[in-house]
Amino acid sequence: MKDITDFQIRLAEAGYVAEKDLAATLLLQSRLERPLLLEGDAGVGKTEIAKTLARLFDCELIRLQCYEGLDVNSAVYEWNYQHQLLAIKMQESSGASADSKEHDIFSEKYLLKRPLLQAITMAKSPVLLVDEIDRADEEFEAFLLEVLSDFQISIPELGTIKSVTKPLVILTSNGTRELSDALRRRCLYHYVDYPDFDKELRIITTRMPQVSQKLAGQVVEYVQALRKLDLRKIPGVAETLDWTAALLKLNLSSLDQDPELIMNTLMCLIKTREDQDLISREMSDRLIARAG
Repeated sequence: MKDITDFQIRLAEAGYVAEKDLAATLLLQSRLERPLLLEGDAGVGKTEIAKTLARLFDCELIRLQCYEGLDVNSAVYEWNYQHQLLAIKMQESSGASADSKEHDIFSEKYLLKRPLLQAITMAKSPVLLVDEIDRADEEFEAFLLEVLSDFQISIPELGTIKSVTKPLVILTSNGTRELSDALRRRCLYHYVDYPDFDKELRIITTRMPQVSQKLAGQVVEYVQALRKLDLRKIPGVAETLDWTAALLKLNLSSLDQDPELIMNTLMCLIKTREDQDLISREMSDRLIARAG
């Protein structure tokens, strides 16, 4: 238990407020060297966990942003064709054999390392963030399984490149599609939910120590009340921090100081037209009154 508490404190010192169960998961992940799948709604802080681990372990963060149609060229490697063509032109009168020319142009100096290849060839273990894996195709997910199982990549022209060090792998998912059982089996798992009042208050005061306790408490009450409404896009922790920063820039010390001005700052929280139409001045005033 002491190890978990100590790690929780280290996470806080690196800028991330974590519950003990999350601290335990991250500690075990680092010791077991297993990939970790973080699942939860957009905006709850999954990506920030990877950034915090990179700060905590003083290593590089390598991010692979997933999307539909993601392929090997974007995720693993591709050849620098322009430089290869230039080299071929320069070799035309060199007298070298065809095999020698081919060996040269398909050497590592013409290889462009994308996130997955970069992650397994670094001298010091990085944090590899595979962000929003649920947005990638099932075919890419299957390919990723092979990489995460063996931590090696086969390149036809060069052979198999084995990992120099094993990266600390964080996968995130917003739940837009169901992930395979095979992927889940290979990963540790943690569900990241929206923070409760106390945690969100600690997040604000940790990130912005200049904010007053009163304003921070009102902000959290207001945002958490918003999350209970039927919004198309629920504001996440990042939006809470953006809004707090905006209020500080406007020298507001409490939400009831200028309710009209508060309405003009809601673009930090409300990110769709439908939701903006839903939050009227009257509703905002009720939320301010409830926040005290």
